[in-house]
Amino acid sequence: MRITVTRTGGFGGLTRRATLRTDGRPDAAELAALARSALAEGRAEPSTGVPDGFHYEIETDDGTTYCADPRLTEAQSALIGKVFREGGTDRG
Repeated sequence: MRITVTRTGGFGGLTRRATLRTDGRPDAAELAALARSALAEGRAEPSTGVPDGFHYEIETDDGTTYCADPRLTEAQSALIGKVFREGGTDRG
């Protein structure tokens, strides 16, 4: 599975993108389950969030969802953190 997270907004208004592939990883099933939860708990369209907060687009092979600080669910927060820590990044 391919998981891509795009973060926009924040005080500086910068865009950051990271992609993590789960193929061949020992935690692939755990990541896939986390991604499914994050997708199910998100929104179909970008949410408003708070001024200077981050907005996220989470895209997987199963679909795309949107979420924003400070209303990230536990699954969304965990997935976003893992993708940005371990995935390849593009600061756009």
